[in-house]
Amino acid sequence: MTRNALITGASRGLGRALAGALAADGWRLVLTARGAEDLEKAAAELGHAAVTALPGDVADPGHRDRLAEAAAALGGLDLLVNNASGLGPTPLPKLADYPVRELLDLFSVNVLAPLALLQLTLPGLRARRGAVVNISSDAAVEAYEGWGGYGATKAALDQISNVLAVEEPDVAVWWLDPGEMNTRMLADAIGPGEAGAPRPRRPWSPPSSASSPSARGAAGWCT
Repeated sequence: MTRNALITGASRGLGRALAGALAADGWRLVLTARGAEDLEKAAAELGHAAVTALPGDVADPGHRDRLAEAAAALGGLDLLVNNASGLGPTPLPKLADYPVRELLDLFSVNVLAPLALLQLTLPGLRARRGAVVNISSDAAVEAYEGWGGYGATKAALDQISNVLAVEEPDVAVWWLDPGEMNTRMLADAIGPGEAGAPRPRRPWSPPSSASSPSARGAAGWCT
């Protein structure tokens, strides 16, 4: 059976790399990102793979409907990757100075949009016993100055994932931090020179929820 995946934030970085790996393995893909030009370039580089590229903002309900329709046209999803993410205002403000309106917008992109897209595609994921991957960050659990707004959104996404893993026994739910990557978003946050500098990584350790029989396929931090 041909496998189908929807990847958000697929025009560059981790999303683009995942799209390339899945396309090489024969998956049919629905890809989305805000930048139409970058998305079209990423899709074109996949060659003859079966790719539907739909530029747009995942915070837009109409765009999420179009993504869900594209997934349904394939017969449902085997994999949903919620990789699209906003950073918030830069330079990164302390919480005491954080514009609340911008924080609300960040929660819309980083938390509500992934949940809403999951809700729309859940019937197909259940039927195909598929999986959801929510991309998180160590900012969800570490106290980094200036990262409070972004980290709060990722902590919320982690808890949504944690509960979904219990509530949806027919869908594997994974949430993970892929580690620090030299991406445009990180460069926007800390500067391009700092973003490209090598850093030591902590060893991976499984969360306690991974052994829970009620959370099929649940996984936590990979930092």
